[in-house]
Amino acid sequence: MIVVTNRIPVAEGHEADFEDRFKNRVHLVDQAPGFIRNEVHRPKPMKLDHATGAWSPDPDAQGFYEVKTWWRSMDDFIAWTRSPAFAEAHRNRAPKEMFAGPSKLDIHEVFLSTDLKG
Repeated sequence: MIVVTNRIPVAEGHEADFEDRFKNRVHLVDQAPGFIRNEVHRPKPMKLDHATGAWSPDPDAQGFYEVKTWWRSMDDFIAWTRSPAFAEAHRNRAPKEMFAGPSKLDIHEVFLSTDLKG
């Protein structure tokens, strides 16, 4: 299994518009062969005071949204990126001012997974 993570620095004040883009997406990736699931993670920058063990918000940290997709194989992911559906899904680009810098794409292969059963 492959997990693809796009780490995106969203500019302050654009968070709601960024999230709306994902809430209103056309779900083309969901229909791609080998696609397993998609998650969008909202950043929660926190800091730990090691002396007290207390956690608090970190207003100075740049948080990154993470858009994660799980794929059966690397070949399935590559096929998605070469498909007409991928081009359609990425056609309506967000305005540049929505971002605080470039995004970063990471790809990982799952070699171990633990699911908690209720």
